[in-house]
This record gives sequence, structure tokens and C-alpha cells, in this order.
Amino acid sequence: MREPSHSVTRRGLLAAPLAAGLTAPLAAPALGQQAPIRVGVLHSLSGTMAISETALRDTVLMMVEAQNAQGGLLGRRLEAVVVDPASNWPLFAEKARELLQLSRVDVTFGCWTSVSRKSVLPVFEELNGLLFYPVQYEGEEESRNIFYTGAAPNQQAIPAVEYLLGADGGEAKRIALLGTDYVYPRTTNRILRGFLNSKGIADADILEEYTPFGHSDWQGIVARVKRFAGEGKKTAIVSTINGDANVPFYRELGNQGIRAEDIPCVAFSVGEEELAGIDTRPLVGHLAAWNYFMSVQSPANTEFLTMWRNYIRNPRRVTNDPMEATLIGFKMWAQAVTAARGTGVDAVREALYGQKVAAPSGYEVEMHRNHHLSKPVMIGEIRADGQFDIVSRTPTAIVAENWSPFIPENANRRR
Repeated sequence: MREPSHSVTRRGLLAAPLAAGLTAPLAAPALGQQAPIRVGVLHSLSGTMAISETALRDTVLMMVEAQNAQGGLLGRRLEAVVVDPASNWPLFAEKARELLQLSRVDVTFGCWTSVSRKSVLPVFEELNGLLFYPVQYEGEEESRNIFYTGAAPNQQAIPAVEYLLGADGGEAKRIALLGTDYVYPRTTNRILRGFLNSKGIADADILEEYTPFGHSDWQGIVARVKRFAGEGKKTAIVSTINGDANVPFYRELGNQGIRAEDIPCVAFSVGEEELAGIDTRPLVGHLAAWNYFMSVQSPANTEFLTMWRNYIRNPRRVTNDPMEATLIGFKMWAQAVTAARGTGVDAVREALYGQKVAAPSGYEVEMHRNHHLSKPVMIGEIRADGQFDIVSRTPTAIVAENWSPFIPENANRRR
């Protein structure tokens, strides 16, 4: 793979359209001599989260290059400014301030974990910056300076557990909630516990375990899950494990012979990118819940895959849900800049409401005034080649509930 530079230049070879229904020109239009539009990239390129976030850096650089190949925006060239917060949550805030105050970026695409997003949120609000956050999360947040293009709990976690409890998912009666120890897993599992209780699953039938980032010794925890499952009730695992800890976790599932037909595991933070470094043959049939899979059959996904392969030039590199969410956010931002006739945050924010994109998922997605997208929900089974067979999908895109009804404090909140 090439090492992308911080300042991205165009290549005539890349001619993938950015907006649905448009065809890229045979020759890229000349760009004006105005100051470039600066695009911040705030993703971990080292540390425990690099396994997931590096691909998102690459996606933004691909989109910048593609936009420049079409003449930039408003006759101005786009320039990417890449920083590495190195999976260090306080450093995310420092790098965000650097992007906004020193590099003067017009927009930022970044963060994966909720702790990194919460670290930068006050910086973006203080300096009136614009952040696109592309990863599923726990909800319970709404900022005028952040657009959330990943899933809220009702667009991933709740439907996934509904699937496990239903006949198609094996009618699980006990759930093991395994997560990395930070805000996203703990809040999501609080929501899921309330949901499970509402479905008649008692607290005694819910096992909850948390481990640090980068955790590698899963033998004891997986053995506890096996004992929990051996007490006479059908059991499933719900994983909110993040980053490179997933590699030894899945390896241990295989080592201890946990098969999908016995104890299915559904993951919320594991997609094609994370599975690329794992022998997935022992994991066939285990599940992931996302809003997009690389295996989706749609014209927009064919376009996305062609664009990615032309850019990355590595047939082993895959696409995944947060990459699609990054692409959607970039397209919507570009459409809003065009509609606003400028990059001013306040004008672009207003122009973003109601923006629609024909997404690689095969669905049209829309940005709502709560700064969240309507998105489809898909359940996929792991295949031996590390891809997913889609076994369930919603007929339409689902509007996000960023304030969960399973959090008691939200009872009187207007939605």
C-alpha cells in the first residue's frame, strides 16, 4: 500500500463519481488559484485502535482525491491535513485544537471510540468546528458541531439482540455482554440490559464483563461464558470489544470450540477490516450487526468497491461499515458546501439537514436535524473468507433514536 501524503493531489486515474447519478469527466477540470479547502483527518494511525482507524484515514484521502479529480469544490482544491492521535484520548483533544486553530481546517473527519469523540467534543464546540463521526455509538448525545454518520443503538444494538432472541437467531434466553471498558460498551450494555429486561430476560441471565483496551488474555473470560452457557439455557454473546483486542478474543473462541450453532456471538465493532488478520474458519456463522457489508449487491456498492480498489491498489484491502459512513459523510458535506456556496460552518450545518445520498448499502440515507442519519440495519454471518452473508436486513432505512427509551432519564425527553 502507498503511504498517503498529508496534502493530497489528484490523479487522473481515479474517476469515481462522488454523487449518485453523476459521471466523472474524462479529464479533470482545472482548479482555481484560490486558497484550498482544508479537510482534517483525526484518526489513530498507531496504538490499539490503528487496526480499525487507518482504513478511515485512507477513505478520507480517497474522497479528497476523487473530489479534486472532479474540479474540487466551488473551484477550490481540497487539501487533507492528517494527524495521528495515536489511540491516546487526551491527545485527540490536542490534535483537534491543532487542526482547528493552527491548520484552520474547514471540516474534520475523525474519531472511532466514544471516549475520543467525547474528548474532542468541547474543542469543536468552543471553536465552532465541524466534525463528522463515522462509527456506531451508544447515543445519549447531540451536538450542533458533530454529525453522526454511524449507527445509534436502535440502528444496530437493539435489532441485533432482537435477532438473537428470535427464532432466526436461535431464541437465546441468556446473554453474555462482553465489552471494552469505556463509555460506548458500558452505555450500550446499560441500554441492552433495559431492553432485555423488557423482553423478560432477568438480570440473573445476563453476564457482563469488561476488559481494558488491547486486552489479550481471553482464556478465563471465554471459559466463564462456556460455564454460563452450560447451565441449561440457550446463550448468545454480544460483543462491544474494540480495536486489536478482537484478534485474540476471536482466536480464543476458536481455541475453546465455541461454535456459532452452540453459542452465537454478534459483534458491533468487528467488520471486514478486523477479520482480515484472523483465521475465520472456526468463526463461520458468528454474527456482526452493521448498516453495510462489503458483500452488499448494489450499483452504489459496485461503484464504491471500484473506487476503493483503484485508489488503494491492494486486492487484500477490504471495505467496511465505518468506511461507508465516512464516504456518506463526505458526500453530504460536499453537497452542503455546494448548496451553501461556501465552507462557513453555520451555513454548511444548515445546508446539511435533509441531504440525501444513495449509499453503498443500497438504501437512500438522509441527514436529520438531530444530526443523525436514517440507516438500514443488517445482520451478517461470518464466512470462511472473512466476508459476511447477509441473513437479515430491514426493508427501509431506520431513523436514529439518539436518546434511548431504555435509559430512564430520557423518559421526559422530547424526541
